[in-house]
Amino acid sequence: MQILEEDLRDHEGEIKLIPENLDDLWHLKFIIEKGDIVYSLTKRASHSNDKLRGDKELITVRIGIEVEKVEFHKFANRLRITGKIVSGVEEAGFHTLNIMVGRELSISKKWKEEQLRRLKKALENSKRPEVLILTIEEGEAVAGALRDWGIEEVFEKRFSYAKNYGGTRNEFFGELFETLKNVGFRYLVLAGPGFTKKDFYDYLRQKDAEIAKKAVIVDTSAIGRRGFLEVLKRRTIDRIVGEIRLAEEAELVDRLLEGIAKNEKVAYGLEDVKNAKDYGAIEILLVSDDFLLREREKWAIDGFMEEVEKAGGKVLILSSEFEPGEIVSKLGGICAILRFEIK
Repeated sequence: MQILEEDLRDHEGEIKLIPENLDDLWHLKFIIEKGDIVYSLTKRASHSNDKLRGDKELITVRIGIEVEKVEFHKFANRLRITGKIVSGVEEAGFHTLNIMVGRELSISKKWKEEQLRRLKKALENSKRPEVLILTIEEGEAVAGALRDWGIEEVFEKRFSYAKNYGGTRNEFFGELFETLKNVGFRYLVLAGPGFTKKDFYDYLRQKDAEIAKKAVIVDTSAIGRRGFLEVLKRRTIDRIVGEIRLAEEAELVDRLLEGIAKNEKVAYGLEDVKNAKDYGAIEILLVSDDFLLREREKWAIDGFMEEVEKAGGKVLILSSEFEPGEIVSKLGGICAILRFEIK
């Protein structure tokens, strides 16, 4: 999340911001409430001055609405905010703002402490790169973080294996490993010519299996900026993020199925999951997207997911178009991996 302006007095006022990823849109779903005033640029139809044509043209205006409803559409990559028009155009009525990643908006309201904490958390997460590209060859490595505007170089390491320096290859890898831990990231691309990237991946697997799970290997002819560009041109990032996320989902569903087989530390079906939430036992809540869309019209499932998060649980929405989400859908659409057994 990028905070552009903040004008608050006693927790009341306006914050102007830009969501930078889907997680930010998810946070905004729980920050924006009925009665808030939200401003953003939008397209409005305007009658053309050419009366013979009698058609309408779309013009861009900054409009303000008093919020009535907020919907998070994860797979449409947008937040839909519907409400009564209060500024920006002369006509009365209702309008829906479609807030997407990268679109600026302002929120004016009486802010709750928990909502300001959410914004702070989203702001901190935005400083951590979603994807880190580490280009590496013998004795040299250059890392770059994927940003909306391109690649930002994060660090460069050079290391000599010469006898008079006393350095070894493992020391080089160890130095890189410690630096990577301090940078933080969600996904790691190991790129470069030759076999060094694969050897470093093997080193990661021995030192920290969790980091290795986030990594994929890509061949490039060079390291540094040229290597970054090769990774981008091959559209490796889109494939990587999709594959790793799907692998993470599959691993969690395997844990769920194993728990069902052993009849321990899982819950599935709405009533069992609600019961687990009442005990504060949910470690990971798995919800299929088709169940989410269906149930939103029946009860406050978004509030339920927020309560799970407040209790320290992780919420994961899975696409029913892929096997992990399809399995959850067949198990009732909502399942949970538990911290402890409930009898």
